Amino acid sequence: MTFFRCFCMLLILCCCNSKPNTEAEAIHVAVLRGPSAIVFAHWMEEAPVIDGKPLSVRIIDSPDLMQAALIKGEADIAVLPMISAANLYNKGIPYHLAGCPIWGTLYLAGRNDKGLSGAAKPVLHIFGAGTTPDILTRHYLRQHKPDYTLNYSFTTAREIMQGLLAGKVDHAVLGEPFLSIALRKDSTLHLLADLNSPDSTSLGFAQTAILYASALEKSRETIDSLLDLSCRFAVEQPEQAIRILEKENIFASGMLTPESIERCKIDYKTASEAQENILRFLQLIGQYEPKALGEKMPDEQFYK
Repeated sequence: MTFFRCFCMLLILCCCNSKPNTEAEAIHVAVLRGPSAIVFAHWMEEAPVIDGKPLSVRIIDSPDLMQAALIKGEADIAVLPMISAANLYNKGIPYHLAGCPIWGTLYLAGRNDKGLSGAAKPVLHIFGAGTTPDILTRHYLRQHKPDYTLNYSFTTAREIMQGLLAGKVDHAVLGEPFLSIALRKDSTLHLLADLNSPDSTSLGFAQTAILYASALEKSRETIDSLLDLSCRFAVEQPEQAIRILEKENIFASGMLTPESIERCKIDYKTASEAQENILRFLQLIGQYEPKALGEKMPDEQFYK
């Protein structure tokens, strides 16, 4: 009898201490550090839930690390350059294109407009040879014909910004948030050109892609709705978005301003809504750097 009582007591204690695993496994969202993170500020503050699973945002510091994470299947949703998304698709990496949230962050800045007037031939500093900034810069110069000597001695936008502020660079291509920092710290600098617009009626170039894993296909409409809401939050409440991003140490205090968010041209469009713009952008990339796409254009399934 004593043994039976001890056994019952032990059983009760075990049942009390064994908690059922009620926590849903998170849906992992991988976001490149930079303008893409602005789109997900709201998710960082109030993680949405899909099918009972909370979305957990992880910041990744480079496109190469992002591609590695996707090849390993370590992300359920990911944000990366559109040319990288097309390249991964052509390699058979099993992710689907949800849409495009950012339509341009690249601008030409300088201390005067001699480069545009053709009165002289100044040096224009560009970073990322063979990547989107380089390609869009070369395309803009071909279309508008300002006479610059291109210089690729700086490898990052931060280095170019530091060169501008140190007076070593007079004309440069910069994206946000480095553009806003440079303009704020040096009143002699001015915006000389917007490199993001193929024409006056377009949103811009579909430079950024959001991908999702096949397992989330049944939640596609929910994902699109949440992305649209998150983009609108960043656009309509930029001060709140900045507060969240600074709190999460994505951007240092003072790096972002409402103007810099506005210059990122944030507006979520699904793959079907943006297909024509995405196709036009990828065709442009293919003209200048076919290797960036894996030597071929993605087929129709890329947009499905």
